Parts: sequence; structure tokens; C-alpha cells
Amino acid sequence: MKKENRLGREKSPYLLQHRHNPVEWYPWGEEAFERARNEDLPVFLSIGYSTCHWCHVMERESFENEEAARALNGSFVSIKVDREERPDIDRVYMTACQMMTGSGGWPLTIIMTPDKKPFFAATYIPRESAGGRMGLVDLLGRVAELWKERRDDIEGSAASITAALSQETQGAGEGEPGRPEADAAYGMFVSAFDRDHGGFGVAPKFPSPHNLIFLLRHGHFAGEGDATGMALETLRRMRAGGIFDQVGFGFHRYSTDGRWMVPHFEKMLYDQAMMAMAYLEAYHASGQPWCGAAAREIFEYVLRDMTAPEGAFYSAEDADSAGAEGAFYLWTDAELEEALGPDDAAFARRAYGFREGGNYVDEAAGHRTGGNILHLSATPADPQRLESVRARLFSA
Repeated sequence: MKKENRLGREKSPYLLQHRHNPVEWYPWGEEAFERARNEDLPVFLSIGYSTCHWCHVMERESFENEEAARALNGSFVSIKVDREERPDIDRVYMTACQMMTGSGGWPLTIIMTPDKKPFFAATYIPRESAGGRMGLVDLLGRVAELWKERRDDIEGSAASITAALSQETQGAGEGEPGRPEADAAYGMFVSAFDRDHGGFGVAPKFPSPHNLIFLLRHGHFAGEGDATGMALETLRRMRAGGIFDQVGFGFHRYSTDGRWMVPHFEKMLYDQAMMAMAYLEAYHASGQPWCGAAAREIFEYVLRDMTAPEGAFYSAEDADSAGAEGAFYLWTDAELEEALGPDDAAFARRAYGFREGGNYVDEAAGHRTGGNILHLSATPADPQRLESVRARLFSA
């Protein structure tokens, strides 16, 4: 039996996944920071969650690797945090990462002083350096060197980051936002709206249903028809895209491209809840039947797949299946024909945007896999036939 580290005493599924790592992980707590202070070591903080694909990748590449573990164990105190268990910690250090790098995500990698002041932030880091990008082992060696030789620079940087972080997290001041703030927010959405594909900004695109709910309400109360239109177009595009599970329903976490085509395949309970609210509000705002149908599909998925026999809800569904990201959701031509027969398979290829050789490009390998992500390429000419095809694919 493999030796367990300190995470073996935890309850979080994510922390328990790492209990056999050769890294000497600590859970977040005073024991870890006391050791860091006593031994004058920087703290390596890794934040993730149990269904995160790149969290799994970084564990396999680095945290299960003896060389990387030696680098961490020799020069750092290493802490693992489950963002679902401790959203308060995640919120602080994700804000720091976004301030320092301009972006964020998970796994979140933070290196900080023993008094919890961050001086380095990143997300996924490969184990080995390649293509001009520093790998984790080299990074750890460089940070350990700087910690000994340029401590004043590190502590000065950490103090500046912490001061900016404190100012950022203090909030916007007293009082509730009113019409001027709502108008200003609406203006920002207008300038960022993608009129070709829906949504806001460029890839990656998150569903961000709270923003869509704001636009729907602003459209109603302020009489801004374009606010309602932007929200409806985004909701329509998402429902038709690969970010929505066209066979089993439910929304994946976000789209890696700007067309809502290629998702990160994990499904989160909170996304389903908020997306259902957005589609229900869109139905009330527009009377469009497809909005109500989308909400019912989300409820069907949650009640079927995210509800435990005891009646509680599961928090998330893993991105990885059959040893690969998204394998459960990808269809080859041969699988389609086996499930449907030649005539209905031909219909499904047209309806769901199949491409010869597959439309899915593996993010890590950079080449097509032969698999297709199902998405609605156009408004189906025969909705009843499409539903019959979908139900048979679901059974398969």
C-alpha cells in the first residue's frame, strides 16, 4: 500500500485524490504556516477541484513525479486547497493571480511568503520546460535560488501585491448601485458583445448567466431592447453550441473557443442552477418557447444525473472519462452509424455539424482525434426526427 501524506486525514474528495502523492502536502492551516516561518521557507499553494481536467494533468505530470516532489519537499512548504471546500481562500488568491497575470483558472498555482503574501501566480504549469515556457521543476529551482539570494526583492514585491490586493478586495464603497451604475455596466456589455457568435469578449468564454440576467432585467426596466437582444442571442448560441450537451443535456463549464463550440467538459451544479434561472427569465422576457424548453432540459439533466439516491445533489461531474478529457461526449462516424443506421446517421451528421475526420482538436496534442462534438449547425428542419435521433444516441 502506498504511503499517505497528511491529506489522508481530510474529507474533501479533491484533497483525498492527492493523499498518495510523494509531495508532502499540508491542508490549509496554521501547522503549515508555522513550519514555513520556523524553517524560513516559501509556501507553494495549489488550488483546484475534483472534476478539473488540468488539475488531473498537473497531478499526473508533477505531483506524482519524484523529481518534482523532491524540489517541492526540499525548498517549500506545500499546501493543497479544494476551491469548493474553501471558496474564501480561492477568491483571494484568484484575485491575486488575475491582478498579476491578467488571467486565471485552475489549477491555481501561488508561491507566497510564510505570512501569506503572494509573489508568484500561474495556473497549469507543465513539469518540464519547453518552447520558451519554464516548467515546474526549473521554476521551483529558480524561486528557491531567489529566496536565498534576493529576499528583499521578493518581500518588496509581495508587499506591493498584497497592498494592491487589499485595495481591490475592499469593495466599491457605501450604498447600493443605482441607474447610473446600471447604465455604465450596460455600456460595457455593448462594447464587449460578440455580434457574430454571442457572448462577450474573446475566448475562452464562460456562460456568466448572472450577466445575462442583468441584461434581461435592464432591458425590461430601462427599456433597452438591445440589452434583451444580446442576452437572448447569447442564450440561443450557447444552447446550440458544443458547450451544451446536445444528447444528455446540461452545460459544460466554459468554451475554449469564441463560438461556444469546444468546451471544457466538466459540468458544475452551480452552472446548471444559474443557467436555468437565466433561461426562465429569458422566457418571461421574450415568451420564446425555446427558452422554457432549455430550462426544462437542464432540470431533466440535474434530476437524472446530478441527484444522489438519498436526495442530495452532486456538486460536479468530471471532465475526464475513459482516461481522456471529454471522451464520453465525442462521437466518431462509426459510432454514429452503429447507433442510428445509415439514413438517420446521415441526417444526424448534417444536424449536429459532423466533419470528416472529426471536428474536435485535442487541446494538448493539437491534432484532430476523429471525434465530433455535437452542436446544432442550423435550425433543424425536422425537430421530431431530431428528437428521435437524440433519444437513440442517449440510449447508446
